[in-house]
Parts: sequence; C-alpha cells; structure tokens
Amino acid sequence: MPLPLAPIAGFALRYGAVAVATYALARRVETGHYDQRTEDAMADTPEGVTLSRDDRDGQNIRSTGKFRRTIRFGKNGPGFEIEATTLSRLRIRRAG
Repeated sequence: MPLPLAPIAGFALRYGAVAVATYALARRVETGHYDQRTEDAMADTPEGVTLSRDDRDGQNIRSTGKFRRTIRFGKNGPGFEIEATTLSRLRIRRAG
C-alpha cells in the first residue's frame, strides 16, 4: 500500500519553516550579561506593586512589582516556585 506523502509534506514544510524562523531569531538575539547589582535590587524588591513619583519636578515615575507563588501538581506532587520581578522607570523631560 503506498504511503500518502501529501499530508506528511505539509507537516514537514510547516515544521521546517518554524525551525528556520527559530534559528534565524536565535542568531539575532544578543547574549545578555550578568550584573550582580541588578540581581540584588530584584532580590530586595518587596512583594506586591509599588508606584512612586519624584516630588521635585514630578516627571520621574518609578514602579516595582514582585509576584512569588508555589504551584503543586496534586496534593503531594512536585512543586515549582515561580518568582517574577519587574523594575521600571518612566522619565519625561522637556527638550529645549
């Protein structure tokens, strides 16, 4: 019995296109660097969301956010701790 190649060729073409796109993206992404000061700042961030504004000119807004949860699969199953931290700053200055 002959093997139908049309469905297989469609899958191969689709996954081949995804593989080529992933390879091209991986070549363009730059390797990051490790900065201990940034790691310390993220570790010191309190859990929850904060928002602050600079009182001198009111143009700097800073926000932080930290979310930490443990997720378990089943009552006594394996668990994963998820921690997401964000630090942001928005600075608006008048160009003169």
